[in-house]
Amino acid sequence: QVQLVESGGGLVQAGGSLRLSCAASGGTFSSYAKAWFRQAPGKEREFVAAINWSGGATLYADSTKARFTISRDNAKNTVYLQMNNLKPEDTAVYYCAADPGNGPPSAGPPSFDQNEYAYWGQGTQVTVSS
Repeated sequence: QVQLVESGGGLVQAGGSLRLSCAASGGTFSSYAKAWFRQAPGKEREFVAAINWSGGATLYADSTKARFTISRDNAKNTVYLQMNNLKPEDTAVYYCAADPGNGPPSAGPPSFDQNEYAYWGQGTQVTVSS
C-alpha cells in the first residue's frame, strides 16, 4: 500500500518561498501521477498542481501557475512543490496525492480531479503572514 508523507510546510511572510516534499513508500511510485491539493479553513479542498508519472506533463491551477512549480524525482520516490511569491491566500493545509491510473505507457496529462487520486498524505500546514 502506498504511503505518502508530506514535509516542508511552515510559517512564511508574504513574498517568501517554501518547498514542500512528498515522500512515497510501499508502491510503484514511479508509475503514478502525483498532485498537490490544499484546503483552507472553512473551504473545500482544491487542486494546486499535478505531474504525470514520467514528469513529462504538468498541470496547474490558474491561481498557482505563475508562482508554483511541481517536480518529481522517481529515484528518490519524492515529489516536490516549489512555491514562490507566496500570498496570504495560499494559507492552507497542503496534501500530496497519488493516482495509480496515470501510468506507463500513457503519456497523457495528469488529472486535476481529486476523485482520481486513490492515495493521500496527512497534509502539511502552510501559513503565509501579511
